Amino acid sequence: MTSEELDQLRVHQWRLDGRAIHTIEDARAFVESVGFCMMYPMRQSALLPTFMGACAGSAAKLPTWQHAFSDPRAAEATNLMVRLLRERAAFEANLFDENNAFLIAASVFPYFYALAGERNPKHAIVFSPRLGYSQLECDAFEVLQRDGPLSRQKLITTLGGSVSAPALDHALNQLWSRLRITRVDYSPSEGASWDVLYRWAEEAVQEGVGISVPMAISTLIYKYLECVVAADEADLETFFSNFVSRARLKETVNALLSARQLSFVYVGTRSLIQITPEKPEPKEPLRRSV
Repeated sequence: MTSEELDQLRVHQWRLDGRAIHTIEDARAFVESVGFCMMYPMRQSALLPTFMGACAGSAAKLPTWQHAFSDPRAAEATNLMVRLLRERAAFEANLFDENNAFLIAASVFPYFYALAGERNPKHAIVFSPRLGYSQLECDAFEVLQRDGPLSRQKLITTLGGSVSAPALDHALNQLWSRLRITRVDYSPSEGASWDVLYRWAEEAVQEGVGISVPMAISTLIYKYLECVVAADEADLETFFSNFVSRARLKETVNALLSARQLSFVYVGTRSLIQITPEKPEPKEPLRRSV
């Protein structure tokens, strides 16, 4: 495989070849096919598709999240993303940049939950510097658990006192990164609405609780390689280091290579990892008629 062939395969897989997404059916099919994607391009060099790129049908001049407000294409992409969240065809996770949504297909989300979520999701959280929970995080979780889903403004009103919007945003992002809560809706007037994850995505959370860590890592490695076609070890580490230790990742990749479920492919001068292609079934010899 040449570098140009690899690029072409990714361009097609990530819908950067002019096949722009315009309908909810297209959006649902895209997220399910890639498994996960960023909403906007990232400043760091993570090898991932973007929902914005698929909606534009091109990788040219895509806005980052900081400049999305000035790009008319971003409004349509956000609309479709919110519809995916509302119908639970996709979920958001705060595993990368706080302001850049990481979208995960519903079929893949339980495996992420197995790695980053709580095994007892309904358990109340308590203030604990050792565990990293602030008092505001505990209070916000309790209110959402009791009254959610709620917008940020309604949360501020319910919490009362001198809670500032920036302090609450930080607390919500911390809870979100631990998969305790999730954004479930958005309106221009009230902004994002939040709910506890175990209630909003009950089936996905319960499935994730029952998945072992080794199974989750192996499955996500497969899905990542399906998404990007082939990747080097640095690409794998950049993506997975957000929720898996490097040692655990390397151990799993080596085990899959030893089992020949993964294999190396040379792309130009680089040695990349891919899912081992299935061997074609031998054809039966043609029989001559007598």
